[in-house]
Amino acid sequence: MDIKDIIKPENLVYDKSELQSENIMHYCPGCTHGVIHKILSEVIEEMGIQEKTIGIAPVGCAVLAYNYIEIDWQEAAHGRAPAVATGAVRVNPDKFVFTYQGDGDLASIGTGEIIHACNRGENILVIFINNGIYGMTGGQMAPTTLEGQVTSTTPGGRNIDLNGYPMKITELIAQLPGTSYVTRQSAQSAGAVRKCKRSLKKAIQNVLDKKGTSFVEVVSTCNSGWKMTPVGANKWMEENMFPYYPLGDLKDSVKGEKISNN
Repeated sequence: MDIKDIIKPENLVYDKSELQSENIMHYCPGCTHGVIHKILSEVIEEMGIQEKTIGIAPVGCAVLAYNYIEIDWQEAAHGRAPAVATGAVRVNPDKFVFTYQGDGDLASIGTGEIIHACNRGENILVIFINNGIYGMTGGQMAPTTLEGQVTSTTPGGRNIDLNGYPMKITELIAQLPGTSYVTRQSAQSAGAVRKCKRSLKKAIQNVLDKKGTSFVEVVSTCNSGWKMTPVGANKWMEENMFPYYPLGDLKDSVKGEKISNN
């Protein structure tokens, strides 16, 4: 077949996962949430676990996740998704249960819930979207907001003396013996999306194999909250967030394995 035939419109078919609904997404143009929804749907479909999957969505930009992925969902109060997931998986140990949380939800009001769920080694997957800001409620400073970063509550930039340091919650999670797989990924390019999808698949398999808690952070953008274009937000993330939140696996072990100090 000639290349001209290959690139004809009728031969260029974009297939989306059957798990993705026809609902119009409410996310801002350029938001990372839509990309993560897409690859998460694909992985669940490819692994054939739609009927046994339960998603937990708390308060935040992810609150309407149930509108977009055709699985069983349970809403949770702000920060309480790990607690709800704990109950779901203990009552239904044969199910695959995951939470989908932002940085304000997981690393601020939900710090106690996530730390103790991971420390217990609850057999769940936690998907952590880190865009360094409270995106839904007005662009306030979040625990992960970088030093000097401007938000609606830090118009002069985050001040360490006043606001403390940006929290590397994923590094803390990796130290807990209940976690088996902890990784930090992104989704701003085709290559990054492929890596993130592989990480999600591995994390889900670990949960299915009952290895304890898997934790996947996705460093993301909030171009609306950051007051940038989608392209500009991706560039800013690469230049500023990646050095502080470096990508890659932080932990790949079995439940209960001791963490080396070397």
